[in-house]
Amino acid sequence: MLKIQAQSHIPTDFGMFTVYAFSENESDWSPHLVWVAEKTDFNAVVNVRFHSECITGEVFHSRKCECGQQLDSAMKFVSENGGMIIYLRQEGRNIGIINKLKAYALQEQGFDTVEANLRLGLPADGRDFGIAIEMLKILGVSDVNLLTNNPEKLKSLENSGIILHNRIPLEIDSNPSSASYLTKKKDYFGHLLEKV
Repeated sequence: MLKIQAQSHIPTDFGMFTVYAFSENESDWSPHLVWVAEKTDFNAVVNVRFHSECITGEVFHSRKCECGQQLDSAMKFVSENGGMIIYLRQEGRNIGIINKLKAYALQEQGFDTVEANLRLGLPADGRDFGIAIEMLKILGVSDVNLLTNNPEKLKSLENSGIILHNRIPLEIDSNPSSASYLTKKKDYFGHLLEKV
């Protein structure tokens, strides 16, 4: 059963956060994390971002995606307005970094992000946002605003017992390396993108 294994306060460039590590086993080296900004009231409507891990974009500043910039924008927003980042260890839409790099190699041959995954025998998007719902319930959060462009994240809240009040867009300008990726997000996955 998923539960809080540890928690601590961590100062960041965006402010102070309380960080919770969630997993079924305390020896799990890659637990899901919830970063809660100061002055967040769990009994009010909470600003929430479901964010899947992207080591290439967040740590190494890859320009192939906007993940790192989205995470920074979300941390800034919740630090200023209250809220939390639910950081899901679902690298590469939950295919893992090795398969993600294999998919990138196929993209260099002309396949798009979806075609590359399917060619590897992997789902176009294998993420599970039900885990985020479970963490919200463990923390006692019942009302949220969701920072997202992804309709699947909005759908994950349907019939969950968590009430969605508003969607807060989190759109990042494209660059020459990310433009086709963002277009695919809009055209194939139906992401709510106005700038693409």
